Amino acid sequence: MTEWVAIANANAGTSSADEVGTAMEILRAAHDVRLVETEDADDLREALEKVATGSTILALGGDGSLHAVVTVLDRIGRLGDVVLALVPHGTGNDFARTIGMDRDDSAAAARQLLEAREVSIDLVRDDQGRPVVNAVHVGIGAEAAEEAQPWKKALGPVGYGIGAIISGVKHRGFHGTVLVDGEALPHRGRIIQVAIGNGRYIGGGAPLLPEADPGDGLLDVAVSWSNPRLHRVAYAWRLRKGRHPQRDDVTYTKATSVSVTGDPTPGNLDGELCPPSSSHSWRIEPGAFRMLVPRDEDRAEPSG
Repeated sequence: MTEWVAIANANAGTSSADEVGTAMEILRAAHDVRLVETEDADDLREALEKVATGSTILALGGDGSLHAVVTVLDRIGRLGDVVLALVPHGTGNDFARTIGMDRDDSAAAARQLLEAREVSIDLVRDDQGRPVVNAVHVGIGAEAAEEAQPWKKALGPVGYGIGAIISGVKHRGFHGTVLVDGEALPHRGRIIQVAIGNGRYIGGGAPLLPEADPGDGLLDVAVSWSNPRLHRVAYAWRLRKGRHPQRDDVTYTKATSVSVTGDPTPGNLDGELCPPSSSHSWRIEPGAFRMLVPRDEDRAEPSG
C-alpha cells in the first residue's frame, strides 16, 4: 500500500485539530496515512526529505500550506517524486476552488480524495527561481493586498474586496512594458495590473484569471490599463465577479512566458507580498508535479 504523509500545522487551534482528526479518520479507512505536525520550514523540510518515492503528500491547510509544501519539495529536488493532495481549511483556499475541492467541510474533502484522479499540474516560476502554484500579480492587486491587511483579520476574504476598492481609488498604476512570449503588448498608458497564473482565484474567491487551467501547459495572463480613477474602481469591482476580461482596457491571453519592466512595483506571489522591483518575469513549467483532484462529477461548484 502506498504511504500517505499528511502535513499539518502543529500550532493550529482546537477547531483545526478537530478537522484534521476527522479527515484522518476517513482517509485511514482506505490508506496508510502518517500524520506529521510541523512548526516551521525546517520541520517541513526534515519531514519531506524522509518520504519515500511514490508517496502521497497531503497538505492539510490553505493556499499557504500547499505553497510551502511545493516550495520545499522543489528546493530538495523531490517535487517529481511524489503525488500531492489537499484538504483545505485555510482562509482563502483559492487553489482548492480551481481544482474543485470542497472548502467548507474537511470530511467532504477527504471523501473526495478517496475517489480522486491523478493529474499533472503545471508550475509557474519567476526570475528568482521561486515557484508559483496559484497566481502572481503586480500593481493594483499587490497594493490591494497591502490595503486589505487591517480588514482581513476582522472580515476574512471580504477584507480583500475592501482593499481592492481602496487601492483603486488611491493608486495610479505604473509605466512599464509587458512582453508576452517575447512580443511587447501595445502601449496604452499606465498599467494598473499584470496577473499571471495557473489558478483562477485570489483573495478568497476573486476570479482574477477566470479561464485558468492548471494543467493546460500555459500561463493565463491579464493586463489592465484602467487608468482614470473611476475606471480603476470599476475594474476592481468587475474583478470580484470575473467580468474584467470583457473590458476594452484589459488584455486577457495565454502564453508560456511573461515579463514586465518599468517603474518599481510590488508583487504578490501566492498571497505573499514581495518588495517593489523594476523587473519581473515568469515562465511555465508544464506538468511539473502530480496531484489528486476530484473527479468531474464530484467537483465542488465554485463560488464567487
